[in-house]
Amino acid sequence: MPNLVNSTSKPPTKRAVALDALRGFAILTMVLSGVVPRKILPAWMYHAQLPPPTHTFNPNLPGLTWVDLVFPLFLFSMGAAIPLALSRRLDQGWSQKKIILSILKRGFLLGSFAIFLQHIRPFTIHQSPNPQTWRLAMLGFVVLFLMFVRWPKFWNSRLKNSLTIAAWGLGIGLIYKLGDPDGTGFSLEQSDIILVILTNIAVFSSIIWLFTRHYPWLRLGLLGLLLALNLSANTDGWIATVWSVSPVPWIFRFDYLKYLLIGIPGTLVGDLIYSWLQSIDAEMRGGGDAETRGRGDAEILNLMDAGEENFSNTLPNQKLVSYPWQTNRFLGIIGLMLLLIVVLLIGLQARLVWQTTLLSIILCISGFILFSKPVNVTEKLLNTLYRWGVYWLSLGLFFEPYQGGIKKDDATISYFFTTTGMAIFILILFIIIIDVFQKQSWLQLLIDNGMNPMIAYVAFANVLWPILILTEWNDQIIQMTSTPITGFFRGLVYTLIVAVFVSLFTRFKLFLKT
Repeated sequence: MPNLVNSTSKPPTKRAVALDALRGFAILTMVLSGVVPRKILPAWMYHAQLPPPTHTFNPNLPGLTWVDLVFPLFLFSMGAAIPLALSRRLDQGWSQKKIILSILKRGFLLGSFAIFLQHIRPFTIHQSPNPQTWRLAMLGFVVLFLMFVRWPKFWNSRLKNSLTIAAWGLGIGLIYKLGDPDGTGFSLEQSDIILVILTNIAVFSSIIWLFTRHYPWLRLGLLGLLLALNLSANTDGWIATVWSVSPVPWIFRFDYLKYLLIGIPGTLVGDLIYSWLQSIDAEMRGGGDAETRGRGDAEILNLMDAGEENFSNTLPNQKLVSYPWQTNRFLGIIGLMLLLIVVLLIGLQARLVWQTTLLSIILCISGFILFSKPVNVTEKLLNTLYRWGVYWLSLGLFFEPYQGGIKKDDATISYFFTTTGMAIFILILFIIIIDVFQKQSWLQLLIDNGMNPMIAYVAFANVLWPILILTEWNDQIIQMTSTPITGFFRGLVYTLIVAVFVSLFTRFKLFLKT
């Protein structure tokens, strides 16, 4: 078998591109889960608690499907990005006060996005959409884009500010005009719940990281306190009373903080990735060591962590990284990560709980052989990530019998920790493909979408679907894809169209600042 890991392979990119790929994978699978046909596919193609054919919510039905995994993946990747973005600002000399203001600004933008988006959804505009409804939905996308787009840096500041203010004025007028389908008018309570939860986790994870960035053990301690609060909130007492009260229920509820059980572990992984990137840069500047050899021109994709820009930059005479681990070992790790994910999804959904736990433990213990004796910084990162992944997965599986089995809603303790471990395993897989095998092109579509996830989140309902309806293609396509296989293929094609649409925005450096 040819050695995919060249002795003089390129160094990892300065941006944590694998994290973008993970975020892109999360958002595109989220899109896919929303466009696959209902009723006709197997139960594992939907949320475990919304089984076909009726898709009636059953809160007592445990299980875990790939659809249940996509939201935790996005939460985890968002948490992992926080140390990268905020560390860069600290390195640039930002004061703590300025960073806190930027965190609150981000929360405001993301919360506003959640409210505006929900008001321009086709079925929010009108319960029985007509052609005008679909046109208004498309107009809503254009206005939303103008409200949140990050204008090119070389544009005049006054022009950018004027355009943004005008777009916000138009947007506020539009949603007041549209109101709710029941005729009650604009309401702050009318918001996208997924984005509202993301808003809370983005703000609180960022603030927690800022004040504990030198004390990761304290962050772990906060997880214990959060776990205690979450468990006590489910029983009678003062904690349950406080947990149910909120001064601004339309944007914040104490119950949302339970998702910090995914966000905070994400920040711990983000710390590891940031240290890894620093080590790579130090090796480049300092001439490397016995683990690095070879010189050459390396085209490095240098991207800012918040997703502002992407541009290629040729850096001559960079040190190139060699990997003492052989290709077969890296392929074995990829196989192990995929096997663990498949075993967990099949076993937990089929309710083979003790068998799944036992097999997972055996696989995880065997995996330590593949991750043994790391030498260079990337191998050490993978080793540490794997250990954390095994820890969180073990915690999740040991909690599985509690609360009636793993569930997404209401989310159980097992759900938080099991999906965190699975997110780390997928991240390991992407790091190997992108930074070890140097096959970034294989995942470029995921990366582009991961850098611009909010466009992907909006694109189907407010762009592609209206186009299909207004052109009268929608009914014809549904008639031609009425079987389970063709229906699923239709969902894949729709998702691919959305992915390419978002990729174009990314290539033109048009990002939404949320």
